Amino acid sequence: MTKLDVYSYHEMMIPTLKALQALGGSANIEELNANTIDIMQIPDEMLNVLHKEDGAKSEVEYRLAWARTYLKKYGLIGNSSRGVWSFVPSFEGNIDTLSSDAIVQAVRKMTVKKDKPESESINNIEEVEDEEDMLEELEQDFEALNWRDKLQTVLLSMSPDAFERLTLRLLRESGFTQVEVTGQSNDKGIDDKGIIRLHGIMSFHMIFQCKRYKGSVTPSEIRDFRGAMQGRADKGLFITTGSFTTEAKREATRDGAPAIDLIDGETLIERLKDLGLGVEEKIIKDYDVKEEWFLKL
Repeated sequence: MTKLDVYSYHEMMIPTLKALQALGGSANIEELNANTIDIMQIPDEMLNVLHKEDGAKSEVEYRLAWARTYLKKYGLIGNSSRGVWSFVPSFEGNIDTLSSDAIVQAVRKMTVKKDKPESESINNIEEVEDEEDMLEELEQDFEALNWRDKLQTVLLSMSPDAFERLTLRLLRESGFTQVEVTGQSNDKGIDDKGIIRLHGIMSFHMIFQCKRYKGSVTPSEIRDFRGAMQGRADKGLFITTGSFTTEAKREATRDGAPAIDLIDGETLIERLKDLGLGVEEKIIKDYDVKEEWFLKL
């Protein structure tokens, strides 16, 4: 299956709203994506199509992100600084009366470059010959996506030793103690180990595998990691700059087998942002001139 076979982002808009409504009006990205995929009954073959051959994001995830962006620009949903999406207070809940085509057209009118005559603006979804080119052009208008792409490029360009040090720092900042590199060639995929203490009472021994990876982690890699961790720790954590196939996610939580927590490239980037590791929030100040104030002098 190719990217051309994947549902378009505007086909995902109404299902995204229905998924958010079914989740009680708020959800994180993982919950929202999963419920939207269930509502649309997107097959595994489509879910495994990558946005870029060496990328960390699937094409479905990429287009779901654009569906959310359009819905946010249109004024139906918003997201908090902690990545939780919800309906705006003015949303009346009448999803069945909404049109994805109308949403797309309205948002495109907002994002048409100022130096283009109004007659050149895109008014009909059918006029777009290459949806991918259109998305790449519009991406310049949504700066929130750009820093993630830049960070992903930096992570993939890091040396193995540097990425190892970054992972250790991430784990320590997340509350793990006694974190150390195993450094043994016979560890069969175990890169680090550490201890996490909950509420100052319970502690769990965890082992980690870290893959600075371009592409998707397969279920066989999850099984290999589980085999290496059995009898050596309470929990396992698999971290990758790439993504996990649908089958790998199922394998990680398979009934009757020790569960393995997964952190993909998207989650890793969000965690680095939340912890302020190599990511700094930039606040741009602007000023508004109150002409009426001067006129009253």
